Amino acid sequence: MFHFTSLTSRIVFLHIVAVAVAAIFLPMVLLWLLNSEIDHLHRDAMRDQAEALAQGLAVGPDGAMTLSLPESLKDLYSEAYGRYRYEVLDTAGRVLFSSWKNAAPMPGSDRSSPGTISGAGIVKAIGGQTVRIQVAEDLAHRDVIIDDIVANFFRRVGWITIPILFALLAIDIVIFRRAVAPLLRASEEAKNIGPARTDVRLPTRQIPSEILPLVTAVNQAFDRLEDGFRVQRQFTADAAHQLRTPLAILRTRLETLGERAGTQELHADIEGMSRIVGQLLDIAELDTLVLDPSETADLRAVCAEVVGSIAPYALAGRKDIALKGTDDPVRIRGNAEMLQRAIFNLAENAIKYTAPDTSVDIEVRNDGSVRVRDRGPGIAAAEHGLIFQRFWRGDRRRTDGAGLGLSIVRGVIDDHAATIAVENLSTGGAQFTLNFRLAEVQS
Repeated sequence: MFHFTSLTSRIVFLHIVAVAVAAIFLPMVLLWLLNSEIDHLHRDAMRDQAEALAQGLAVGPDGAMTLSLPESLKDLYSEAYGRYRYEVLDTAGRVLFSSWKNAAPMPGSDRSSPGTISGAGIVKAIGGQTVRIQVAEDLAHRDVIIDDIVANFFRRVGWITIPILFALLAIDIVIFRRAVAPLLRASEEAKNIGPARTDVRLPTRQIPSEILPLVTAVNQAFDRLEDGFRVQRQFTADAAHQLRTPLAILRTRLETLGERAGTQELHADIEGMSRIVGQLLDIAELDTLVLDPSETADLRAVCAEVVGSIAPYALAGRKDIALKGTDDPVRIRGNAEMLQRAIFNLAENAIKYTAPDTSVDIEVRNDGSVRVRDRGPGIAAAEHGLIFQRFWRGDRRRTDGAGLGLSIVRGVIDDHAATIAVENLSTGGAQFTLNFRLAEVQS
């Protein structure tokens, strides 16, 4: 038994089986109908001949019956021709007239016999006498044209049914494909559904009525998932907002304490907590971000803004940051603010891990790509797929971060339909490469 995972393949296979059965039996049925029609026409022709013979019968003054055949019938029923035969019998079954010298009656009351003789008979009242007129044809000498039609039916006519059936099969395949096209479009639309696009729903237009309940149920499940995501995002945003106020109060109170012991460490802790709260807000905003497809940004200007804002942080750690690459504007599709947050997090991460007295380079290229290079220890190959996960840190003993920065970068990249790659440099350090879509130049 064949098992198909494709609905179209299953339907086509079953239809091929049906076509094969039809291709075998349809010519046989047509041949049977052809033979039936030939037999019907033959019987009608025989009856017409019997009627013509009856018109030649007459009863004389002496009560004797006579038969006068037209010239056309004489030739048709001549023994030399030998194809047709007639007999006229009385009610006792005696042969009154016969086209054969041997007047023995033909077998069968209706002139149909299991042999090669086939015909018909009629009963007529002629001059007060009832007679039976029987005519028959010797099938061994049947009409050559009829014989050729029957004998060559499969070779000349029957084979036509096979290409017709296969043509119908090809048409059915096209029909099946058009029937499942809405399902394929729904499948393509389903690929767009994800944590960042929970608003997408499967289209119900033109969906077959048998599949519509399933599509509707899936859309309802997506509605419930979207509600769950919305609650989660709202909780993250609300928690971050609520944490901002007590952190600001703590910072203010520490400033009133002056330069007492431990205040610097407390300030550092508060700054770290404030940074985490800010990252949580960025994540909450990313989860609800819907980009305008027509929005563009200058990648060169975004990177310049990042370098200017993070330079004090780099200099405080005896490190430097440099903007390299093209000096021309690079227009890409995207939101400038979100792009700035992503590149800022990459640069901040690079400054954190680069060695003192070295530089972090941000290189902008005309093809819409940005490369952020550091001079740190690099990233283990096994961790390349892990560093973008939320709250993941390679060194759990570090307390200067929560592992959210690179996850924000990944969120921005996904929202912009861009790509990001990480590699270790042969000179030491790591390089992150971001590739964005260039904006169309307005003419």
